[in-house]
Amino acid sequence: MPNFSETSTNYLLYCHHDLRELFTRVVKDYDCTVVSGHRGESEQNELHRRGMSKKKFPESKHNTLPSLAVDVMAYPVDWEAWERNYMFVGYVLGVAASMGIKVRAGADWDGDGEIEDQTFHDLAHFELIEEREI
Repeated sequence: MPNFSETSTNYLLYCHHDLRELFTRVVKDYDCTVVSGHRGESEQNELHRRGMSKKKFPESKHNTLPSLAVDVMAYPVDWEAWERNYMFVGYVLGVAASMGIKVRAGADWDGDGEIEDQTFHDLAHFELIEEREI
């Protein structure tokens, strides 16, 4: 059975308990790694500057404590394995739904099930959806 590395576990420590519970469940059946959790100002703004985030600090859900967003990838990480990464996103969304945890994936920002209408693909990104957003 897969489990998280110390680094992944440390990233999750600063995430909302729903995200910790979700990915603790996901990793039991699908080997994955946490690549980012909470982000401070300099890290967030650097990712924005490099075009890897659309949000500046403090606008990202990664910037809250606990973090309302987490970046998780199937292991081993291969950013170019689009089909494999989309399959992982679908698995995570299914597990989240079964647990009653409402999440949005960076693979489908508007949650309509269509991936072709996305202008920014962030396949590692998962964020909690607040009730007022639904």
